[in-house]
Amino acid sequence: MTGALVEVRAVSHTRGSGASATQVLQDVDLSLPPATLAVLAGRSGSGKSTLCHLVAGVMAPGAGQVLVDGRAAYPAADWATVSLLPQRLALEPELTVAENVLLPAGVRGRSPAADLLERLGLAAIAGRPARDTSLGEQQRAALARALVLNPAVAVLDEPTAHQDDDHVRLILEVLAASVTAGTLALVATHDQRVIDVAGVVVRLRSGRVLPAA
Repeated sequence: MTGALVEVRAVSHTRGSGASATQVLQDVDLSLPPATLAVLAGRSGSGKSTLCHLVAGVMAPGAGQVLVDGRAAYPAADWATVSLLPQRLALEPELTVAENVLLPAGVRGRSPAADLLERLGLAAIAGRPARDTSLGEQQRAALARALVLNPAVAVLDEPTAHQDDDHVRLILEVLAASVTAGTLALVATHDQRVIDVAGVVVRLRSGRVLPAA
C-alpha cells in the first residue's frame, strides 16, 4: 500500500451500448488518503456521480481498477467500510427519520445517531415518518445515515443540493468532525462553499481528471 485508502487506476467507463454508448470516464487515476475531505468538482455530465458509484462499489468499472484499502470496491463493502449518500436519497418513506438513520447500524448497539440528528438540525423531527419531511430534511437524514457508523469512506453525491446557508454550515461542521475522526469523505459537488474547505479538489471535465492548477 502507498498510504492511499482509495485508489482509482486507469478507470474508464461507458454507459449504454452500441450506437447509444456514452463514454462517461476516461483513463481516470486517483489516490486519496484517509481522514480527508476530498471533492469531485465539475459540470453536470463530467462523470462525478459515476465515479462516486464506482468507489461506493455499487457497480464495477468497465476498465481499470477501483480499490478501497487494497481491495476491489465492487461488490459493495460493509457500510462501516464504505457508505453512500446518493442523489436519489433512498430513504424508507414509512420509517421515521431516526429509524432511517439507524438502518445501517442493525444490531451493532449504541451509535452516534442521536448526536448526528442534533447536529444536523433533525432532532425535533426524529420521530416523524420520512415521507412527512421536506427534501432538505430528507437529504440531511440520508447524510446522517451515511455517517452513523463512522465509515472509513463516505461517498456523498451533492449533499448540499437542497440546503440553505444555515444548513450547509451544519453539514460542513459534521463533515469536518467526521474527517477528524478518520473518515475519508468523498464529495461530488457544485457547491463552492464545500470546495473552499476541501483538503483535496479533483476537477473533472468530460470524464477526465484535469491536471492540478
